Amino acid sequence: MKLLEYEGKELLRAVQVPLPEFGGVIDKPAQVNSILKRLKKGPWVLKAQVLAGGRGKAGGVKLAKTPAEARAFAKAMIGMKMATHQTHGQTLKVEQVLVEQGVKIEKEFYFSVAIDRKIGSPVLIVSSQGGMEIETLASEHPEEIIKKPVDSVYGLLPFAARALAFELGVPAEYVSSFTKTAMTLVKLFINKDMSLLEINPLVLTPKGFVALDAKIVTDDNALFRHADFASRVDIESSPAEKEAKKHDISYVGLDGNIGCMVNGAGLAMGTMDTIALAGGSPANFLDVGGAANQERVERAFKIILKDPKVKTILVNIFGGIVRCDMIAEGILAALKKMKLKVPLVVRLEGTNSDKGREILDRSGTRLITASSLWDAAQKSVQAAGGKI
Repeated sequence: MKLLEYEGKELLRAVQVPLPEFGGVIDKPAQVNSILKRLKKGPWVLKAQVLAGGRGKAGGVKLAKTPAEARAFAKAMIGMKMATHQTHGQTLKVEQVLVEQGVKIEKEFYFSVAIDRKIGSPVLIVSSQGGMEIETLASEHPEEIIKKPVDSVYGLLPFAARALAFELGVPAEYVSSFTKTAMTLVKLFINKDMSLLEINPLVLTPKGFVALDAKIVTDDNALFRHADFASRVDIESSPAEKEAKKHDISYVGLDGNIGCMVNGAGLAMGTMDTIALAGGSPANFLDVGGAANQERVERAFKIILKDPKVKTILVNIFGGIVRCDMIAEGILAALKKMKLKVPLVVRLEGTNSDKGREILDRSGTRLITASSLWDAAQKSVQAAGGKI
């Protein structure tokens, strides 16, 4: 789950990471007036709350030096459609704006903690060139990026934090501020089971280091440990993804037109790749899980069909613990309870697969059976209207 900036800063504030003075989050331009009265002295920073980087270049970050400027920026920003290099051609509507006190910046740093799956531990990615897009920095000045693995139990130890400060060129009088902030951020990353914590920029002010931004992504697999995260509304997820999450079905919406119902994440990835190889495009990743019974199959059909782009559905099930004949009966029972208006291609493999295909063929139901995954992918592409 991705958190909006103000949500991420709530977590930082709780562990006493220094932040700009908080004004408030507004969803109506007139609300900025009460914030200006409370913060009193400018300048003020207004930041669009959308899940995308590059907001500044798209007009989503403004520095207001007068109350009139702040009101004008709030009016222009709320409701605006924003597109950045991270929205992939799509626009995001700005519904909330964070208002904060401006700070005096002496130097900008980049600070992030992510998971390095190759070494199996968190890794610090830092640079003395903050404020830039990290992709641009990595491409143009890779020598400016420092990467340091950190222990997933003990976090960032004091001596390592101090060494990092000197490597970044932090002035001696601010090494203590950097060390404390860096250690706190790493500890928060580990304790909250995050997959990404990015502060860009982490700025040096006359009073020490301040986190000017906060990009946080939490690990959905650890939500059972974090009731506060589990109760949050994931604003990025679609209605279909919300429905799937409610019923413990792994679903990710994609851009294609072939809906996929598969049991097993690896098989689901292979199915999507094969569809692409056959000239089609998958509409989703959906792992129905090991118990592909009637109820879950019916639920999966409904979730897939929430996507209006779906022109056909491919069911690719490997019968292991659950036999293919039982899966076939579950599919037919689910189809009797709902009117499927798009072509359905079914490929069954594994225990009792021949019996399962026989049950489907004798049912009289209008569906297309396939003998292999390649056969299923080709038939799905054809049923969806041909190659894209």
